[in-house]
Amino acid sequence: MTPETQRQRAPDSNAPRRTMLLTGASRGIGHATVIRFSSAGWRVITCSRHPFPEQCPWGAGPEDHIQIDLGDRADTLRGIAEIRERLDGGQLHALVNNAAISPKAAGGGRLGSIDTEMDTWEHVFRVNFFAPIMMARGLIDELKAAKGSVVNVTSIAGSRVHPFAGAAYATSKAALAALTREMASDFGRLGVRVNSIAPGEIDTSILSPGTEKIVEEDIPMRRLGTPDEVAKIIYVLCTETSSYVNGAEIHINGGQHV
Repeated sequence: MTPETQRQRAPDSNAPRRTMLLTGASRGIGHATVIRFSSAGWRVITCSRHPFPEQCPWGAGPEDHIQIDLGDRADTLRGIAEIRERLDGGQLHALVNNAAISPKAAGGGRLGSIDTEMDTWEHVFRVNFFAPIMMARGLIDELKAAKGSVVNVTSIAGSRVHPFAGAAYATSKAALAALTREMASDFGRLGVRVNSIAPGEIDTSILSPGTEKIVEEDIPMRRLGTPDEVAKIIYVLCTETSSYVNGAEIHINGGQHV
């Protein structure tokens, strides 16, 4: 079997290998999601504004990583064209829109609706809101061919004021949740399911000081979630297990919202 055939087919299977595209793969939830899918035999294409991180443990990672600035419309369109070229007229079984930015004030403080500069608002929405719909629309033919699935990563901050997440981040995630419903209606008619997940306090490097108080007072399970716990739900939403789930937002927060 040639290396090309091995890349196109799942291990120990005659079925075509499924392909997933993930934005924001270099750390945290994105990193765990790539490990989850690649361990299940999927081909994983990643994109972020950073080069491929050398510490990432999945094979073919550098080969299938595309550096894209999702905050730049022209570069996003360039990246989509490159992704389509790599798919070579094939199928895209899953698109996970995970990339997001959450800028802070000097000293790491929260940026509210009054003190957030308009340039910051616009940049946050370009990455967190416009990039997901651009990616899905730009790859609609490949998603349709695979009867694929789109998962948008929103946030608990999209439905309530959060003590650390800034106003621009929170409202961009609320908008992404609404967009998920609209996409579920429109893409669903093409056989493509669109859902979202809304993580709460997940144990990643971007946690803010003071999170331990939220864990003690607001989370019934009294612990942080893990990136893999989020990745497992993303995986379910991209497989046949959730074949009739469309337009849902799944909260992954240990009961923090109750």
